[in-house]
This record gives sequence, C-alpha cells and structure tokens, in this order.
Amino acid sequence: MTLESISGVFIKSKKYWLIYLIFIAVTCISTLSAKNFVNPQFVIATFVIVAVLGIACIVYYFMHDSENELYKVAFVIILCFGMMSSLIVPIVDISDELEHLTRAEITSQGVMFPHWEGGKNNLTRLYNHTSEGQYSTALNKDVGFNTSESHMFFLHNRENTVFDTPGDTDKISNKTILDGSSFEQNPFYGYIPQAFGVFLAKLFDMNVIWMLWLGRIFNLISYAFIISFAIKKAPVLKVPLLAVACIPLSIYQAASVSIDSMIIGLGILTIAYFLYLYKAEEQSLDTKHVALFCGLSLLLGLCKLPYLAFVFLILLVPRKNFKDEKILRYMLLGILIVAFAGILWSTYSEPALMHSWRSKLNYMNPSLQAQYLINNPMAILHFLRMIFTHTLGITLNGLFNFFAAGSANHYSDQYTVITIFLWIFLSATLLFYPNKGKFNSKARLGSLLVLLIVYVGTCFIQLLTWADVGKTNIGVSARYFLPLFALLPIIVPIEIKIDKIRDNFDKYAMIFIIGFMATLILAFATKYY
Repeated sequence: MTLESISGVFIKSKKYWLIYLIFIAVTCISTLSAKNFVNPQFVIATFVIVAVLGIACIVYYFMHDSENELYKVAFVIILCFGMMSSLIVPIVDISDELEHLTRAEITSQGVMFPHWEGGKNNLTRLYNHTSEGQYSTALNKDVGFNTSESHMFFLHNRENTVFDTPGDTDKISNKTILDGSSFEQNPFYGYIPQAFGVFLAKLFDMNVIWMLWLGRIFNLISYAFIISFAIKKAPVLKVPLLAVACIPLSIYQAASVSIDSMIIGLGILTIAYFLYLYKAEEQSLDTKHVALFCGLSLLLGLCKLPYLAFVFLILLVPRKNFKDEKILRYMLLGILIVAFAGILWSTYSEPALMHSWRSKLNYMNPSLQAQYLINNPMAILHFLRMIFTHTLGITLNGLFNFFAAGSANHYSDQYTVITIFLWIFLSATLLFYPNKGKFNSKARLGSLLVLLIVYVGTCFIQLLTWADVGKTNIGVSARYFLPLFALLPIIVPIEIKIDKIRDNFDKYAMIFIIGFMATLILAFATKYY
C-alpha cells in the first residue's frame, strides 16, 4: 500500500479516531486520583502512547475493512495493547500469577507433570489463608515442587512495579528451591507458551524480571494466534467474538502467565468452530469435523472441567450438513469419549489440589460440604438463588475490576463510569448485534442449556473446593465465565433493525473495542504510576 493511499485512509477514518480520542479522554479522567496530578508525567506519556497506537490500529482496520480480513486486525490490536498490558501490569499482580509462574518455570525445564518432592534444608513457600486475604510464607519445609530460586524475587515484590524495586535487574538464579504450589492439577499444554518465554529468559541469561515479562508476552502471542484463527474460521458473529476476546479482563488475563488465557482463547475458538459447522453447506461435513470439535472441547475442558459441556454443542449442528445420515452415532461416541476423558482427568486433578496452599484452608472440605448439602436440601436452593443474583452481579461488575494477588485491593476499584460504558457496549454487540445470521430454536435453547451447565457447574465446584463447609462463599471471578459471553449472540434472537445503524455498526464497534483496551492501560497507569 502506497503512502498516498495510507494518507487517504487516515483522512477517511478521521471521524472514528476522533471519537476514539474523546472516549479514552473521558474514561481516563474517570480513573484519575490526587496523586496523578502531583506526578502526571507517566500518565501523560501513557495517554499519548495509547492515543497514537489506537489511531494506528483504527487506520489499519480501515485498510482491511472487510470481514475476510478482520482476523488480521484482531491479531494486531490484541498484540499491540496486550503487549503494553504485559509490561505495565505490576509484578505477579494477576490472580494466582505467582503460582502460574511456578508452573511455567517447571514446564520450561521439560517437566510436563510436576513432581511433589521432599528434601531437607530447602526453602518451601506454602500459603496459609488468613482473614485479611493475605498469604504468609512458611520456611524450612521439606516438601514441594522444584523450581528456580528466583521465585523469591517475585514472592517479595508482588504488586510492585519495576520502579519500586532494584531487584528486577538481578540475574536469574541457577539454584533451586521447593515451592509449595504449582497448579499441578492443570494440563501442561496450558503453560507451553509461558514456559517458552521463561526458557528464553534463562537461555540468554536475562534479568530476572524477563522470566515474567517473556512468559506474559509469549502467552499473549499464543492468545492472539488462537483468537485470530477463531475470527477467520467463524462465518458469522466475527465482531461479537472479537469483542469478547478484547474485553479488558480478557486482555488482562491474556497478557499474564495464567492458564486463563488458554481457557478464554480455546473457549472462543470452540464456539467459532461450532459456528463454522452450523453454517456449513449441506452434506459438506464428515466425521473428521466431529472429531475435531470434540478434540477442541476436550482441550478446553481439561483446562477447566465444566467447559467439557461445550461438547454438547455438536448436537445442535444440523444433520443435513453431514454426508453421513447416521452421523448422530459418531456425535454421541465423541461426547462419551470426552466425558470419559474428563472423568479420568478429574481423578488425577482432584488429589493434585492437595499439593497446594488450598489444602491448608482449614475450612474447606469437599466431602463434608457434599454431605452437608445432602442433609440440608434447602441449602441447595439457597445456593441456586445466590448464584443467579449475588454471584451474577459480581460477574457483571467484574468485567473491569482486577484482582491483585496479595491484598486483593482491586476489589475496591469500582471504575463505575467505565463499567457502565462497557455494559452498554457489550449489550449492543452481544445481545442486539445487527448481523447475527439465523439460528433455529434448537440452537438457541441448546446454547442456553450449555451456558447454564458451565455456569452452575463452575459455581458448584467452587462450592465444594473453596467455600467454608455449610456456607456459600464460593469466591468466583468474572474471568471464569468470559467464554460464555460469546454464546449470547446465538441465544438472544433480537437484532438491531435500523438500516443506518446496521451499515456502520461494525466500524463503531471496532472503535470501542480498541478504546476499552486503551482504557485498561490507562487505568493501570493512573493507579500504579
């Protein structure tokens, strides 16, 4: 593309990037506090960077303004703003990121299944839950997982920025310690991108902070590839899928070393592949498509077991799309295999939970909790009422509410203005999107049932493995349910019918998708710098 044509696109998109600039100015102002006026340099610099970066992304979008090329735009915008998030978010600030980093470092050693080991005179980090939500460090224990001694840097500097500690320039230690938790119950493939980043940091003898930064960056690159492929594969609802992938909380998780990045990415990819099957031409599919879909569902479900229910979406694909008239038997066989694999994995993952700080929570006991529910049926009704009121409210309020690993102080950051803007945008994009395509009642009701199975199943597992016995403090977060938002355009039959809005909806949607990602960066700049 010539410089002249790029200049033409820049001028053509002027209205849209002006809207973007106004939007990020308003949202940035809503996050300011007194300290930002005392030392405004970092915030001003960040605003200038995201303003220029956003305009560049908008121009790039208008250079590829067609559904067939949206996947390229998806990759670029996720990478641009995700990269900034990976660097600006404080040290191991994301929920459980320190433990995810432990697992990534272990995987970087070539260990696919962490070994619970013993060894005297080693240093072990065991977490003990306290009423303030803090975790204390226990020393001189003789059990845990072998990992780099450099983890002590991250343990001692959680929630700090690199400006708050001089230790980030230290070299990565070759010594090892025993670490008390490593997400042993999670599948190894959920940590391969992060592990590759950690491996490179160690290979090139980089400063210790690069273990975290390269782990985050390669996890982000993996997420960008998965989402880009999902957008390319989906024949319809490309913009709604991208909107879910770019919810600030999604980008926050994608630009971390958390396995949540893989869960969100695979969840959106599985839905995109379902849309591909659903909209396929008659008699164009065969058993390999069923096998691929079931395989995707299994990869997703092993990362978070309730998402195994996504495999039921295969039953919603019209039979006429398959060459084999008896394709139903292969669908059912695939579902059975996925279910059996999930049961086998649960027999491994449940005991693995005992090799973590979670086993030290003296109020948590799955067996006693199940017994309590059996003996008190009304408690089940209370649980169901709570998850469709209080818990649902937490989920909706949590789309721009971030969890800090140590003090959980992000829960005090309401970001009310931004959250309301985000609700309005997502409602328009997910519930009333003007170009949904046609889905029959079976697809809508079936998708709703799958959504409910995953939602209730996730909450129920939290009830067993997190809440006090006899209580319902299930400790859920909005991040657990992000892939479910991508099912809403299929479930809700309402569309925007106004032609003027329909014709330009995608353009405005892209502006706000980019705008909310920029707002994520600005929110962290105003809070921590």
